[in-house]
Order: sequence, then C-alpha cells, then structure tokens
Amino acid sequence: MTDLDQLRARRRELQEHDDAVSYVRRVAQGRADLARSELARRGSTAAAPDPDELRDVLADRLLAGNGRPPRPAEDFSDHQMTAELDRLCADHGFGRMAELDAGELAALTEALDAFETKVSAQRQQVFAELDALTDELVEHYREQQVEGS
Repeated sequence: MTDLDQLRARRRELQEHDDAVSYVRRVAQGRADLARSELARRGSTAAAPDPDELRDVLADRLLAGNGRPPRPAEDFSDHQMTAELDRLCADHGFGRMAELDAGELAALTEALDAFETKVSAQRQQVFAELDALTDELVEHYREQQVEGS
C-alpha cells in the first residue's frame, strides 16, 4: 500500500468516526434540550407539554447545520458511544423524566451536557487530524504535479 493509499484509508476511517461522534453528539444535545424543556415547563404555569414538543425543541439543532456538506446517514445505534449515552440516560432516569424531581432532572441535564462536551472534544480532535491529513494529501498531490511537469 502506498503512502497515498494509507492517507486515504486513514481519512476514510476518521470520517466514519466523525459520523458516529456527530450522531451521538446530536442525540445527547437533543436529550439535554428535552430535559431543559421539561425543567422550563415545570417552572411555568403550563399544565402539559405540547404534543409537538420534540419537533419544536429540536428544530433549531436540525436546521442550524455546521457548514459542512452532509454525509450519508448511517445507523450508529450499536456504536460504543451510543451505548455509553444510553447507560448515562438509564442511570439518570431519562426514560422516566416526568417522574423525576427538579434536582434529579437538573442532574440529568448536567450529565447530558457533560457527556456532550466530552464528545465535542473528541470531535475536535478528529477534525484536527482530518485537517492535518487533508493538508498532507494536498502536499502529496502538489509533489506529484511537480514531478509530472
């Protein structure tokens, strides 16, 4: 395998990892948003949440985008980070959010925010390595063009 093939293979591997990290990060953000929404709802005089609450809470996240072109969506439900997020949610009662007291709900939100921060840091590391690989690929192509001239 040539250096160029190795660079391309590593870049594909990193892109796949980025896809998984991005998916888990969005799920964590969405769950934290729902927990915050429940806290806010409890602080208001509203009797019950709107049935379209999930769509409304997540709309900003889904529409904002990150400026990068979309990549094909895959199912990352069996990824280790998804399992970690699911354990965190189970440990903090996400599935029974309506039964949690305000302190438990705040702890759930904090745990989700901390998880999202950790995943975001991993994602930044992936971006840095992807950027370095892209620079290396560009340099490799430039060298080939100079040699071919």
